[in-house]
Amino acid sequence: VQLQASGGGLVQAGGSLRLSCEASGRISSVYAMGWFRQAPGKKREWKELEFVGHLTFIGGNTACAESVKDRFTISRADGKNTVYLQMNNLKPADTAVYFCAATNRGWDVPLSWGQGTQITVSS
Repeated sequence: VQLQASGGGLVQAGGSLRLSCEASGRISSVYAMGWFRQAPGKKREWKELEFVGHLTFIGGNTACAESVKDRFTISRADGKNTVYLQMNNLKPADTAVYFCAATNRGWDVPLSWGQGTQITVSS
């Protein structure tokens, strides 16, 4: 599974951004797509990334981390293998490199995780 993420950038606190992630390849193997982030100073290793949220391809169930669930929303484009992360009321603590990922079961070992996209929230 290949993942192509887009979006991100610099925004002031309280602002909004939307990330997109398009999956291609062996989509039939995907159970869920999700977003993770690498906080400043953390290593770019899968186990060091912070879970942000995910969406299951069957059922469309979503879940977000407690720290973002009231501000971030995950959705999927109708009929497409593109997942969005809508981020509202951004805070400086949300500053991180965001990664899109896909899994065929849990998140211990993802099928794939894409190149990161930087989000910087200024105060």
